[in-house]
Amino acid sequence: MQVLLMGLFWTSAFLIVYHHAIYPLILRWWAKRHPLPEIEDCSATLYRTTDNSVLPSITIIIPAYNEAEWIADKIRNCASLDYPRDKLSVVIINDGSTDDTATIAESAIQEAICSDTLFTIVNHKDNKGKICRLNESLPVVDSTITCISDVSALISIDALKLAATHFEDSKVGVVNSTYQLLDQQQRGESLYWRYQNQLKYSESTLGSTIGAHGALYFIRTGLFEALPFNTINDDFIIPMNVVRAGYQAVYESNMNAIEMEPTEAAQDFKRRLRISAGNMQQLLVLLPLFSPQYKGTALTFFSGKGLRVLTPYLMLICLVTSAILAKSSTLFLGLLVIQGSIYLTAAASVLIPALQSFTAIRALTYLVVGHTANLIGGLRYLVGLENGAWKRTPQQENHHEKG
Repeated sequence: MQVLLMGLFWTSAFLIVYHHAIYPLILRWWAKRHPLPEIEDCSATLYRTTDNSVLPSITIIIPAYNEAEWIADKIRNCASLDYPRDKLSVVIINDGSTDDTATIAESAIQEAICSDTLFTIVNHKDNKGKICRLNESLPVVDSTITCISDVSALISIDALKLAATHFEDSKVGVVNSTYQLLDQQQRGESLYWRYQNQLKYSESTLGSTIGAHGALYFIRTGLFEALPFNTINDDFIIPMNVVRAGYQAVYESNMNAIEMEPTEAAQDFKRRLRISAGNMQQLLVLLPLFSPQYKGTALTFFSGKGLRVLTPYLMLICLVTSAILAKSSTLFLGLLVIQGSIYLTAAASVLIPALQSFTAIRALTYLVVGHTANLIGGLRYLVGLENGAWKRTPQQENHHEKG
């Protein structure tokens, strides 16, 4: 029995360390030796494209539910993007908002800055959820490329041209952006997204990036597959369906999505619970991507998303097995004390936020809270307490990466 418990502990501990440290190091090592090709002379040609006829048509789809605070800024942002106006259209899908989203949007598109951009506002009286609206809207998009973007995320001015350049490669089906926070006071979250952005770049050098961020990503329109109504993390399932169809998802480090909406701690945890439920769902739905036929993508999917879902259970195995073995082993007693100290420190910093002024404690807390959400959210999905209905929270459920 002791041998079995020790085996469980060391296997679980290795997988935890592999997911958090070894795997990122392997990716970084690989990425340095296989860098992505840079887009040539992008800055020089940004405003001087000589032949607009070669650029693909793009439709920006913006689902909206109770977005009165951000919708006007989003519309002005889209009107400012550098792209030929005869190749660009923007569709705002108002999914039964109960605030002034529709009124503000109608007013904003009348402003002078929006005069040469084709905006369409689709107002629905009933709130049927984002999945339903995407399933209705994307099949009738007639542009070559579809961009899906959150209302609260500002798009960098050259994003569309950068995406178009990537789609010149017929193997590319998805282009992902770099996600950044406007509010840099959210230090733990900012550190996390810098780490995730680096991870996405590295994943792209090995095969395909895993998932996308709902703030801003692009797909070839014809590759969209209708989603089951109970889909939670649509911005993961949509691009990974494209990858499963044999196309590549790439990451563009110079294409930015800037999140305007800050996150409050209590609301953030609720959102992370839902995203974590989506992580469990997408793992089950996309099991075929673990097949060796997907090569590097199978490795990154298992090492990144697969182990992220499993990590809280592995952490519990380590805690329980070390507690049992501590009775007869000084080594495991020490390991139990270390684990207990980590969890108590994280709990204390949640109760006493001032402790998070220390970078190490802030990062540790963010990690432990994230895995706590992973555990609870995953179990909620398995017992049927989470579904795909739209629930308006800051930064919404689109942000699947965090959880």
